[in-house]
Amino acid sequence: MQSSRLIVDYYSDVLCVWAWIAQRRMEELIEDFGDQIEVRYLYVDVFGNTEEKMAALWSAKGGYDGFGQHVLQSASGFDEAPVNINIWRKVQPSTSANAHLVLKAVCSVFGETESIRLALSIRRAFFIDTLNVGDLGVLYKLLEAQHLDINLVLESIRNGSAMAALMRDYQLAKAGNIKGSPCYVLDNGRQTLFGNIGYRVLRANVEELLKNPSGEASWC
Repeated sequence: MQSSRLIVDYYSDVLCVWAWIAQRRMEELIEDFGDQIEVRYLYVDVFGNTEEKMAALWSAKGGYDGFGQHVLQSASGFDEAPVNINIWRKVQPSTSANAHLVLKAVCSVFGETESIRLALSIRRAFFIDTLNVGDLGVLYKLLEAQHLDINLVLESIRNGSAMAALMRDYQLAKAGNIKGSPCYVLDNGRQTLFGNIGYRVLRANVEELLKNPSGEASWC
């Protein structure tokens, strides 16, 4: 039976500062709308190869130091998204893909709720504690802290199911022309909001779709 709830596909990359800033907005959206919406958490490849990204976009602007300063400035007006002054200076994760892979493994074995909790832990570990969350050893310690069975997670990675789930996310992002992180796709692709979207804007769009479901007439 098809769900009557509004579908919100939420694409993000764990190393993206704007997704870190959006964390509280997503929590508030769920608090405000509850069972009226269904949030599906998906991952997009923005920091799949950070060395290449820095070389292409930041080599003339201070490299990792310049990018770290950019991240600090971006988050400076958001108290709910604290960022360590040494971000990207002290540690430079080579990829976000390892974190995404572990998150999909956790989702497949323990369910989405545990995966959401781990995603928040990974973001805190990077943006607040400046841990190298591209390192599997660091990710395994975060799994242990959440009391998740590492052997079950590793089996999902070994048998390919976690990778298949991650590739599905990346392929959906490509097919949906998802430009970056964070990105909100509402009502099965009928509406897309990208980037640093304020909560009032996000809420207004969700409210309008709930008032006027797809397939019903609306002048808006």
